[in-house]
Amino acid sequence: MSEAKIAQKSPYVVDLKPGKYAWCACGRSQKQPYCDGSHKGTGFTPVVIEITESKKVAFCGCKQTANPPYCDGTHKNL
Repeated sequence: MSEAKIAQKSPYVVDLKPGKYAWCACGRSQKQPYCDGSHKGTGFTPVVIEITESKKVAFCGCKQTANPPYCDGTHKNL
């Protein structure tokens, strides 16, 4: 498995409605922060989460977080 591509050095802060979402873990998706299937052949798989109530979420943009898919501030050290 190769290292994830850094999509951006800041989180993707989005307002989500209830439903399932697939966060891009490889950094190659053209639909950041969501998976578009670009991980095929990389060894990466998306992280699927289910949101039960509307809320604001900070998805990791650097793909280096220790708490996927959420931003933990790791981007500040890149």
